[in-house]
Amino acid sequence: MSNKKQVVLPKYSILLKQMGENIKLARRRRKLTAVQIAERAGIARSTLNLVEKGEPSVAMGAYFNVLRVLGLQNDIVKLAGDDDFGRKLQDLELLK
Repeated sequence: MSNKKQVVLPKYSILLKQMGENIKLARRRRKLTAVQIAERAGIARSTLNLVEKGEPSVAMGAYFNVLRVLGLQNDIVKLAGDDDFGRKLQDLELLK
């Protein structure tokens, strides 16, 4: 398995950073320390730090486990859930 760095365009990295900030705010609202979250999620403290920064190199599973610990695991299904563009493409195919 290679450790290739994930390349995200700057205009999209802003979205990842916002997601990381949202995760950090959720942790703070629950008055949980970074150590508590990392231990409960089964990840290193340094990985949690990367999650809270919205780093693209962190595995999706780590993000999911942090959300699970925060009780936000169902938010993961919202990703790509409202696919207007995809539905329009599908509708165009049905018209053929």
